[in-house]
Amino acid sequence: MSAQQPRCLVFLNQKGGVGKTTSAVNVAHALVRSGHRVLGLDLDPQGHFAASMGIEGLDPGLDDVFFNGVAINDRAQQARDGLLLVPPGPRLPEVEQMSGGRERGWILANALEQIGGGFDFVIIDCPPSSGLLAINALLATDDVIMPVSCDYLALEGLAGLMRTLMRVEQGLHISRNKFVLVTRFNGQRRLPREVRGKLEEYFPGQVLRTAIRDNVSLAEAPGFGQTVFEYRADSNGAKDYAALAEDIRHRRVLEPAEVNG
Repeated sequence: MSAQQPRCLVFLNQKGGVGKTTSAVNVAHALVRSGHRVLGLDLDPQGHFAASMGIEGLDPGLDDVFFNGVAINDRAQQARDGLLLVPPGPRLPEVEQMSGGRERGWILANALEQIGGGFDFVIIDCPPSSGLLAINALLATDDVIMPVSCDYLALEGLAGLMRTLMRVEQGLHISRNKFVLVTRFNGQRRLPREVRGKLEEYFPGQVLRTAIRDNVSLAEAPGFGQTVFEYRADSNGAKDYAALAEDIRHRRVLEPAEVNG
């Protein structure tokens, strides 16, 4: 697969606390553990993707790509065997105020075309906004993955995000694969099952098959600069993200009969 352009995945949600960065981190490592070479891009100025991998966000990173035209490969750091990661860099928030025309939105896509054939996947952790950074991510990506937690407020937020994405796609004349990732799921409780069912009803053919169960290891691992596979490989969180990575790789979605299973 690495002889071709890598497949690009963006993790995006405008609401915090839904597992966006946790999912980017652990899907990236799960793909590496399956033998793939992965490039991670921390496009969120908060730098949590990099920090969760034990990489400081103070070094120049994606900000150098945007402002100075530096090659992505020149700012990539070794995060794990098979996984390179580019931190946001201290000036990344300033990208939202960049001057220029429509070409500003294509900076990341153009930079990714130059990375060569050494990667199978590019994983982008996107900021919770619909500004220029998010536009760059959407123009660069193949798939948009939207984590959503199992509550009705998150459901409403996802509907708003979908509308925003569709407006952006229409304005930019693009179309992306859009997938919903259910997080913080507890199949023993009625509300999460109801929310998951509503997601499948509202977004048929877009809900990824594996739901990420509520798991304390997922919350604890970033504090040690570790993925869930390093922190507790036998946890439900590790099992779920390993299965999810396969779902994403094959674009496997939930079938109607599986919703309440």
